[in-house]
Amino acid sequence: MILKVVASLGPVHGYAIAERLAQVSEGALQLNMGTLYPGLVRLEQRGLLRAAWDQTESNRRARFYSLTPAGRRRLEVERQEWSRMTGIMQRLLDDTI
Repeated sequence: MILKVVASLGPVHGYAIAERLAQVSEGALQLNMGTLYPGLVRLEQRGLLRAAWDQTESNRRARFYSLTPAGRRRLEVERQEWSRMTGIMQRLLDDTI
């Protein structure tokens, strides 16, 4: 989901990622910064995100994350997998046993 938010918003800082996830999920996904930032570091180490220091809208210094080409490919794989899984779940829910 983090990859999707970064793909949607472009270069974005961690706090904005958490805010967007909470907004889109209507509060169901509340990531604390102690969980989010280690995840962002891991995604960066795996080559899926690129990070650079920049200024926020409020003129604060923050790390901004953007997708790498490998991150875009991984996001597409994850989209396909979710689509396949939701199709399976829908068929199971629709099945009259």
